[in-house]
Amino acid sequence: MIYKFVIVSDEADNFKLHIAIDSTAVFMQLRNIILDSAGYGKDQMDSFYICDDEWNKEKEVTCMDMGSDSDEDIWIMDDTQLDELLDEEGQRMKFVFDYMTERFFKVKLKEIIPGKNLHDPLCESKIGTPPAENVDISDFITIPKIPDANNIEPIDKSEFYGDEEYNEDEISDFDEMDSLDSDNYKF
Repeated sequence: MIYKFVIVSDEADNFKLHIAIDSTAVFMQLRNIILDSAGYGKDQMDSFYICDDEWNKEKEVTCMDMGSDSDEDIWIMDDTQLDELLDEEGQRMKFVFDYMTERFFKVKLKEIIPGKNLHDPLCESKIGTPPAENVDISDFITIPKIPDANNIEPIDKSEFYGDEEYNEDEISDFDEMDSLDSDNYKF
């Protein structure tokens, strides 16, 4: 069978890839054709996430085993055929190509063509310009500005203590607290 995928990005509205690949190809082959078609390098960690209809992540297919101790199945791109996890038109995935900023492509299995095979993955069309492969991490992090000490107005301390209305008799007798039985109170 041949799987036809449509790949888009929320960052670049005009960008779209159409990829055809054999259903028995491994996820690593799909990864490579996406990265090649977008003009990205292959030296970063990335993952596919099989998603539900709302794009919520369900299963991860990663480049390598990260030594997870979880009881969940571990899916590795080199070892997992597409048809092991994808078998219906309309299935959705996220291809996270930048872990630091969680940037990703949306990948949708648009069409399944039974009875045909495809030896090598093929980018059938590329429309628009993909988002930049690397971005400055500071674009994603908001660093609070520290106020300039020279521009801070002094606080009127008379509102807090030393007020003319201060009455020493208003303070309770601290000697009463010493006589309390501390065994009755659990701290």
